[in-house]
Amino acid sequence: MMRALGLMSGTSVDGIDVALIETDGESVTAHGPSTTLAYDQPVRNLIRDAFGADAPNAATRAAEQAVTERHVEAVQRWSNENGIALSSLDVVGFHGQTITHRPERHFTWQIGDGAALASALGVKVVNDLRIADVEAGGQGAPLVPVYHAALAHDLPKPLAVVNIGGVANVTWIGETGDLLAFDTGPGNGPIDDWCMRRAGARFDTDGALAASGKVDRGRLERFSEHRFFARKPPKSLDRGDFNDEWAEGLSVADGAATLTQGTARAIALAARWFPAPVKQWVISGGGARNPTLLKAIAGETRGKVVTAAELGWDGDALEAQAFAFLAVRSLRGLPLTFPGTTGVGRPLTGGRLNQP
Repeated sequence: MMRALGLMSGTSVDGIDVALIETDGESVTAHGPSTTLAYDQPVRNLIRDAFGADAPNAATRAAEQAVTERHVEAVQRWSNENGIALSSLDVVGFHGQTITHRPERHFTWQIGDGAALASALGVKVVNDLRIADVEAGGQGAPLVPVYHAALAHDLPKPLAVVNIGGVANVTWIGETGDLLAFDTGPGNGPIDDWCMRRAGARFDTDGALAASGKVDRGRLERFSEHRFFARKPPKSLDRGDFNDEWAEGLSVADGAATLTQGTARAIALAARWFPAPVKQWVISGGGARNPTLLKAIAGETRGKVVTAAELGWDGDALEAQAFAFLAVRSLRGLPLTFPGTTGVGRPLTGGRLNQP
């Protein structure tokens, strides 16, 4: 068993989640403390300025330096808050910050300097966990399904675990442990963008704005015809593939309501690809804190919807925990991705080891 610290900064660009687990990369024996360091607005702006880049430039270099520095700060704060020496860690799993994801071009880019992080922390760091899969023809996403399977080992199956960040993704886990995973469509990204542009807020707190509006059913049905939903998995998305423009012209509240329902509809449409119906939908990520979105998902799926927290999982730390788990699997040469999760031709390990 190893003590592994996981770091996750998602496409919502909210901040950095830090979480500790003890694992051998196959099972998890303990979950340790977690914390979140929010990005300040200047850092968010730097990251957003780098979105879509396919080669290093001044914007990507500035964003990478800021991202790396904030990750060092986040880990040091976690260490101080919990009285845990960094020297007691075996490895850090560093996702980095995705700025561009184009698997059809065999290209994905998560900025963040793994070598600099390892040097600053004095701990081994595993990063670039998506690249090997994408270079081998996989989607490079989602990466978390193998961790979902470990968490759900004793739960009734088939089961669907949905993570809602800027983009939403689902893991279907069959009765015998078979995995199918893919991005379902937009997550919080378009809702956040709408709130930022139209309401002067970073996100829709508790889904209150959406709850006060009315869903435009005509727009929702047209949204449901998007070609992405008809594509058979494996499939993945860039943060910018879905935006808030299809709600343009609606009031602030109605736009938020319609975009929220769109995210729920996209999740429900994913079920058409499941090999068998699920007994329940487990929702994690930022979207699990939005009761209006949860209600919409329950209505669209017509299924049992529970949050990760209701199962005793730490939904806020789950993805950070997953990257700790993946870092240990990388060290052991175990597969991170599978034909059913990313479409790669065979189970494949990955990651880049940076020594302190």
